[in-house]
Amino acid sequence: MSLRTATGPIAPLAAAALLALALAACTSSNSLITQRTQGYEISDSALAQIRPGQSKELVTLVLGSPQSTNTFGDQSAFYYVETKVRQTSFGMTMIDSRTVLVVYFDKNNKVVDKAVYGLQDGKTVAIESRRTQSFGEDRTFIDQILQSF
Repeated sequence: MSLRTATGPIAPLAAAALLALALAACTSSNSLITQRTQGYEISDSALAQIRPGQSKELVTLVLGSPQSTNTFGDQSAFYYVETKVRQTSFGMTMIDSRTVLVVYFDKNNKVVDKAVYGLQDGKTVAIESRRTQSFGEDRTFIDQILQSF
């Protein structure tokens, strides 16, 4: 008895179906999109603990180290950013929400106020692609040698 192999137009379709079935078995149905939080997760209980008059050390103890800080004049601020994103298995990332908690301090490092900003409060800033030329930037090494003669 001879061993027969599939040939003709059915063989490539059968191979493709078998490959698709094998790949589908490797993944679960909900793994095409993953949801995750980037940055600090701002909980309501931690937010409720921050009140005016508390020290920077207590805020750091409750919320952790800030992702960013600033100091302008007599006031300073801690910034905690939470971004919820969805990422497809193909690498495309979509931002669902962004929350920024800002804790403001006075010159004595005591809490003055806190504010929570959302994605709708932000503004899109256009990055300028033009560059200001500086001396010697556009000349190549050979141009510099030739200009020295």
